[in-house]
Amino acid sequence: MGFYDKYILPRFIGAACGTKPIVKQREKVVPQCEGRALEVGMGTGHNLEFYYADKVDMVFGLEPAPDMVKHAKPLAEKMPFKVEFIDLPGEEIPREDNSVDTVLLTYTLCTIPGTLQAMQNMRRVLKPGGKLIFSEHGRAPDAAVVKWQDRLNGVWGKIAGGCNMNREIPRLIEEGGFQITDLDQMYVPSTPKILGYTYWGAATIK
Repeated sequence: MGFYDKYILPRFIGAACGTKPIVKQREKVVPQCEGRALEVGMGTGHNLEFYYADKVDMVFGLEPAPDMVKHAKPLAEKMPFKVEFIDLPGEEIPREDNSVDTVLLTYTLCTIPGTLQAMQNMRRVLKPGGKLIFSEHGRAPDAAVVKWQDRLNGVWGKIAGGCNMNREIPRLIEEGGFQITDLDQMYVPSTPKILGYTYWGAATIK
């Protein structure tokens, strides 16, 4: 791991994922989590403060980057519910089938290399009747914005830890075996359009 990945990238990602508009999105979705929750891509722990302690029994935080976990652990220790970290990527979820009540995805699908495998694993561990809760940025509906998303995606990925700005989020979720039941979308304010088109909502197992 190079200097940038070890020291700069966690702070860069933490800052980018902690802007006021993104925090507002987290506030909309995280409180919907219930029971045993699996957060895929916990990062530096931005979501922890938004879980309702009277609704979640515990949170499994899947995060493969040790330097992200290092920032998240002090926050997790302050929570009134148990947080268990799992140092594996989204494609490898070491939980039993039908073992969690909620899966949470916030600004994670943009980075996972094997999205289909990851989504299928999330479907596998989710109990029947459970929910996938998500807020993800992705491909915009406007051709002029998409042109720049496609043009800059490779460069952006190199500086932003593999983040893709042009992924078709609803399609990725449904290809993984989910049925979207609630979906909102918009350009979040005070954010460049190429990075700010956000999809959020809920899905259940097909």
